Amino acid sequence: MNRKSNYIAAGLFTAFIFLGKLISAQPGDKRIQYPASLANSYYGVNIGYIHYPFSTATMQPGNTVEKITIPPVAVRLVLYGRQFNKYLSAQITYMRPVDWVKYHNVNGDQKPHSVWMNVAGMTVTGALPVNKKLSFTGEAGFAIITRKGFEVNGIPVVTNAVMTQWLTGAGIKYQLRDKWDLHAGAVWSPEVKKERQPSSLFISAGFNYYMRPLSKEKTESVRKSGYHFPRQLLQVSYTTNALGYGVNNAVSKGPVPIFWGGEAHLRQGVSINYQRNIFHTSKVFAFDWGATAGWWKTRQNGDAFYTLSLYPVLKFTALRSKTCDLFFEYSVAGPTFISKTLLDGKNTGRKFTFQDFMGAGIVAGKQKNLNAGIRIAHFSNGNIYPNNDGVKVPLTFSLGYYLH
Repeated sequence: MNRKSNYIAAGLFTAFIFLGKLISAQPGDKRIQYPASLANSYYGVNIGYIHYPFSTATMQPGNTVEKITIPPVAVRLVLYGRQFNKYLSAQITYMRPVDWVKYHNVNGDQKPHSVWMNVAGMTVTGALPVNKKLSFTGEAGFAIITRKGFEVNGIPVVTNAVMTQWLTGAGIKYQLRDKWDLHAGAVWSPEVKKERQPSSLFISAGFNYYMRPLSKEKTESVRKSGYHFPRQLLQVSYTTNALGYGVNNAVSKGPVPIFWGGEAHLRQGVSINYQRNIFHTSKVFAFDWGATAGWWKTRQNGDAFYTLSLYPVLKFTALRSKTCDLFFEYSVAGPTFISKTLLDGKNTGRKFTFQDFMGAGIVAGKQKNLNAGIRIAHFSNGNIYPNNDGVKVPLTFSLGYYLH
């Protein structure tokens, strides 16, 4: 990496730390109450039927296909929603089919070809209460639709495309409890004729979970619990493939995948991490913001590149003692800048991507100011761009120091 890149990396990493502190700042260190960025936010899962009539019309002229299979099951996630009052909310969503559309026997090649499609939405939602529990809902905004097509003999048949289109919907919701509601409805986006993209209709049911401000009684109970949650962490990490990719493969290729792999594999890397706790419960759960700068080399060609990430991390303390605590951590969708996109011949998309990681660590020492951990990680853009081969990060070993 040249001197200019070093300066850029250092500057951006400093900016990320400052942003993390700004986001997490709470007067009087009230980490036992949700910060403003999380209070009255919500997250949701919806599963249902998707209808998007892919056909020969989506293909470039002059091509033939024997049959097209369109799996009907899809999932829509509310990645982040914010309820302003009982009538108005805004949300960011991500929708994709469980399995991809397939074009079979194109131009007589006797092969199946997948077409990937994802819909990222930003919508404003409204609610019209019928009674204390039941409401009619509506939403409107826009969607970013990403489609990864395919080629036959080097000639595009279904082209790659990134499109912007309207997204509208309606439904009903039932407030099960103050923190939970059930939802059923449909969302629709019209066709994009220029890109030969069909319309999409998603009919689903699911739930939302709301992070309501905690009562005074609850916060006092947490305050009196006496369990220790470090405020800040400075950490240095080393990544190596000396022990292979067995852990990565076990959690990404098993019967129930809980993580992701990647087509580009890393050989080694060094990273600097900063984390700041912004919320915790009485004993087990903590929510942190973090920033990372990493320098990496790929396994095959030794391609060198760097990344800069800002990320959320969920921590669950499983065991506690006077001198050592054991915790598990999971982070997903941390916005990341990646300096190279072609790694070992794999196209990872564009220079905006996401960082994900999972692992375990300890808080140790008489003052509980020492940290050691192990994790695996992954970089990919979540299919928001047509190319998304992803980066597999093997075992990473970390040592850190807590600032109380």
